[in-house]
Amino acid sequence: MLEKSFGLLFFLKQSKKNTTGDKYVYLRITVDGKSKDLSTKRLWSQKRWNANIGRANGNKEEDRTLNAYLDSLHHKVLQAKKQLIDSDKEVTSEALKNLLLGIGEKKRMILEIFQEHNDRVEALLDKEFAYGTLQRYRTSLDHTRSFIRWKYNMEDIDIKSLDYDFISGYSFWLRSIQNCSHNTTVKYLANFKKIVLICIKNGWLLRNPFIQFKMVKKEVNRVFLTWHEIQTITNKRFATDRLNHVRDIFLFSCYTGLAYIDVKNLSRNQISKGIDGEQWIYTHRQKTDSPTRLPLLPKALELIEKYRDHPQCKDGTHVLPVLSNQKMNSYLKEIADVCEINKPLTFHIARHTFATTITLANGVPIETVSKMLGHKSLKQTQHYAKILDTKISFDMQALREKLQ
Repeated sequence: MLEKSFGLLFFLKQSKKNTTGDKYVYLRITVDGKSKDLSTKRLWSQKRWNANIGRANGNKEEDRTLNAYLDSLHHKVLQAKKQLIDSDKEVTSEALKNLLLGIGEKKRMILEIFQEHNDRVEALLDKEFAYGTLQRYRTSLDHTRSFIRWKYNMEDIDIKSLDYDFISGYSFWLRSIQNCSHNTTVKYLANFKKIVLICIKNGWLLRNPFIQFKMVKKEVNRVFLTWHEIQTITNKRFATDRLNHVRDIFLFSCYTGLAYIDVKNLSRNQISKGIDGEQWIYTHRQKTDSPTRLPLLPKALELIEKYRDHPQCKDGTHVLPVLSNQKMNSYLKEIADVCEINKPLTFHIARHTFATTITLANGVPIETVSKMLGHKSLKQTQHYAKILDTKISFDMQALREKLQ
């Protein structure tokens, strides 16, 4: 495409209604000799105007304010020109004017676009996305809707309203009104950023409002059980069957690294002989849909056999009689109290315990642990290695023996 002649000029124009006094500042866009004029809606004195440069004369506050506004308009025209070129549309003075004024352009709303995105995710469930991903975006949409009502007192707003102030305000609202932690706030903003990038890729948004906005997660000190604590829970005999059942299911996760939902959904047909002739679990993590291939340790096999004839497990659709996540975590708090373990015991701690105390601390390579946990990258597993003093001790003892 040949480069077209292109010019921008700010000038003063007499108002038809007001023939005396100040004049309106206009912008003239010229492409290939054809011009279109736009009013800036700003009045200015002829005496304080420099026609040669198309800007206000002087260095007073109001002069600088007007010139800054005109510079901003100039930049918007250049952005509009780039948008037309990127969209393979012809650059004309009329097209630029219409784009700046929003004429003939469909008004696009933030929550509508977010909902369209979620509908696509739902349509691709079990093909490209896991149910947990859909839930995450649904929650993010609800938060975005609540924030817009809180800040703007509106049901939805145009995507062109997105700017740095919107993002920083959203971040503040999540941390203060919603009482979200730093990392949870970053997670919700990352979900929203995906919607913003969709708008930019489609040419609906000229500028990324996340530019200059920092989104860095803080490193979390993950809680896990020591070998002594595992043994304490294992050897304890509880007064009720429900606590004994919950303890066993928790220990099964400690010896397999499976998350709550994956233990709950685990069926007999997901267990079969592996390459070594031993029993393996072959499944997919529900959260990420990543494959998990997991050799079963003797303790885990014992627990499977223990519940083989349980009413909930007889038909093979379930390996263990798992309660709701809420009840499991509630009973785990009771177990922690009885065993005098001063840690906030939750089902997810079992997964951390598998990664640290059961595997890494016993010399299992981090690459192997990463595969068994169903992590998509080694980076997800590395934070477990960072917190293991026992692993450092193990490695250094091996070095001492070599040096001796």
